Amino acid sequence: MTNSWTDIKNTDLVLIMGGNAAEAHPCGFKWVTEAMQHRKAKLVVVDPRFTRSAAVADYYAPIRVGTDIAFLGGVINYLLSNGKVHLDYVKFNTDATFLTKPDYQFDNGFFSGYDESKRSYNKASWGYQLGEDGFVKVDDTLQDPLCVYQQLKKHYSRYTPEMVSRITGTPQDQFLKVCEILAETAAADKVMTICYALGWTQHTVGSQNIRTMAMIQLLLGNMGRPGGGVNALRGHANVQGITDMNAYSEVLSGYMLAPLEADTNRTEYLARRTPKPLRPNQMAFTQNFPKWHTSLMKAYFGDAATAENDFAYDWLPKRDLQYDVLRMFEMMHQGQMHGFICQGFNPLAAVPNKKKLSQGMSRLKYLVVMDPLETETSEFWKNFGPLNDVDPKQIQTEVFRLPTACFAEETGSFTNSSRVITWKEKAVDPPGEAKVDSEIMARLFVKLRELYAREGGTLPEPVAALSWPYINANKPSPQEVLREINGRALKDVLAPPDPKNPDAPRAVLVKAGEQMPSFGLLQADGSTACGNWIYSGCWTQAGNMTARRDNSDPTGLGVYPNWGFAWPVNRRILYNRASADASGKPWDPSRSYMRWSGTAWTGADVPDMRPNAAPEEGVGSFIMNPEGVARLHAIGMAEGPFPEHYEPFENPVGVNLMCPENPKAVSNPAARVFQGDLEAFGTKDEFPYAATTYRLTEHHHFWTKHARSNAVVQPAPFIEIGEDLAKEKGIRQGDQVRVRSNRGEVIAACVVTKRMKGLTVDGKVVHHVGIPIHWGFKGVTQNGYLANALTPFVGDANSQTPEFKAFLVNIEKA
Repeated sequence: MTNSWTDIKNTDLVLIMGGNAAEAHPCGFKWVTEAMQHRKAKLVVVDPRFTRSAAVADYYAPIRVGTDIAFLGGVINYLLSNGKVHLDYVKFNTDATFLTKPDYQFDNGFFSGYDESKRSYNKASWGYQLGEDGFVKVDDTLQDPLCVYQQLKKHYSRYTPEMVSRITGTPQDQFLKVCEILAETAAADKVMTICYALGWTQHTVGSQNIRTMAMIQLLLGNMGRPGGGVNALRGHANVQGITDMNAYSEVLSGYMLAPLEADTNRTEYLARRTPKPLRPNQMAFTQNFPKWHTSLMKAYFGDAATAENDFAYDWLPKRDLQYDVLRMFEMMHQGQMHGFICQGFNPLAAVPNKKKLSQGMSRLKYLVVMDPLETETSEFWKNFGPLNDVDPKQIQTEVFRLPTACFAEETGSFTNSSRVITWKEKAVDPPGEAKVDSEIMARLFVKLRELYAREGGTLPEPVAALSWPYINANKPSPQEVLREINGRALKDVLAPPDPKNPDAPRAVLVKAGEQMPSFGLLQADGSTACGNWIYSGCWTQAGNMTARRDNSDPTGLGVYPNWGFAWPVNRRILYNRASADASGKPWDPSRSYMRWSGTAWTGADVPDMRPNAAPEEGVGSFIMNPEGVARLHAIGMAEGPFPEHYEPFENPVGVNLMCPENPKAVSNPAARVFQGDLEAFGTKDEFPYAATTYRLTEHHHFWTKHARSNAVVQPAPFIEIGEDLAKEKGIRQGDQVRVRSNRGEVIAACVVTKRMKGLTVDGKVVHHVGIPIHWGFKGVTQNGYLANALTPFVGDANSQTPEFKAFLVNIEKA
């Protein structure tokens, strides 16, 4: 989330697309209503269903599931064709003026460099031209056909309103109305925000869905500004926190890329992740990567990580593949995994293709489930009739269930969507033998270390050397852990030498043993330890910053600087230098957020900029990028530097209308598909209806079906279809229906609704089938089928997030 929940109140326009904030984020949605009431902001909703968000919107437009890039690509074309671009912002804050390489091309659904056998791209032709000085070549006139701006216009000129309507099913007049409303915010004194959630991420083009919207916000000049941004709405209180700590194999804590097999030594590893500036005077803030990484290794291994052993770099795993959740269950399905520890996670319900998951878990030797509730995963081996039709005698997996504490039974911190870390105290002790997760993990680690010490094993050194500085080794306190995450000085941290008098005594900035005040003073020489650089500052010598509860708002802009701690460095809006023009004056004086005082950057928030970087130095607003600007042309993406429409792997069209003559570019050509899963995809002939899954206000994922109060208000599973489809299939309100995909089936009562209507796609009517996800065969609600009996086992090409939001089904009366 680039801005914050509370900042939404500053906007002139809210676009909800790829989410349903009124339903799925009812508490946060109050900031949308605040903007509508006090700023007379407009609300626009684009969604396959007429949702609760749409019900309070100023304008609603329908869209076929899985076609967001076609819609948004059409918006980009509209903005560029009609001059609805904040040009001064774009030239200063994006790569629009940068020259792309002459060999870069896009043709018939593929970008240059595609290797069909590997389903991936050689990206050598992507990116920018460099001059002899090592800096990117630019064309400030934006006229060179190779500049990013002209390439952008060329690429999206194909996304005409007619083509958008043919693909998405959105009536042309409604699409153009949305374009007109959004385009109004290209004015310097207008700003728009976008609220999205899993409706964008859970696609095989999910990352590019989000990036397309970010590009629109850049073209309109809405990034880094109060009331602007691209706001990811997190569904759980601490999803942001676990993402920040990076409990998965791609990255280390604080989004630092983890080593790969090619990174055979630390020197090469650091060099590849420490890019040099691509334009003069840029901060290229990731030049500090060695400081962050060294401090992390000192937090991991303490005194055992030294300069002589490259700060224990050889003890870090060197990744050969992406070990995401789909890869884990593919390995399990292939019999390549012996054991699985499942913590706060119910994969049988939350990962696609239940049949494949069940087969995979049946091939484990052991499964450990850490959860406060009896989950479907913990009883995958048990027969629940048609809801889980398995033979326990054929399943030899040994299951251990370790009861954990619930959130109200544990002291610690939450990190919410706004990146605000908030401390909380436990209300009650956990019942019975339940323990907090950290105690279970600590006891497990201590036992494992004892076993290594006694019996040896492969690579015992990192296990023996792992820093474990807690007063009670079996039960680290949350206060100890957060202080460790913040970081501390291991030796005195000194001020840099005075260039005019290098022999003069240097001031001590942080004394040995003190908590670090921020990541700005982390060191690369091993004199500081920090468990997560972006959290540094959350627990300083002054105490626990996350426990602050001062709700004063001095500027009235919803900043609340003394409530909790927002990473990084308590900054509430990222890229906030972009809220001012090139000379340092706010784009909109009525929402003055950051400005140049003549000597420093000052304003409502912590500047996302070197505080003394005068405007005439030309330091860009996007300091994490070596080019200093935001990327319209982004080589980091797996499937292309510009987002391109690709159909879901199961779609009701059977062709990509953007390149109808290329059958190999129907769906994302860079998405990973495991052997056997391609054959499990259904076709439109057998499964003619576009299905999607979603959540309801009355339930929280698969958790609250265990709570009687929630069960009372939403007791039973249901399927949702439109009136025309119901009439066509002879289905009436309340009938039991069977919904089938090529992987399984779900039987539930049918809700026939006006909220879903057929859409005309390429001359044919496409109907949607809606499937709320919250039920299963455990809990106090009426038991139901797991929705993931239906969903396909394929994910986004970048993040591998599964494609839960667009697949094919058939439906009939049961």
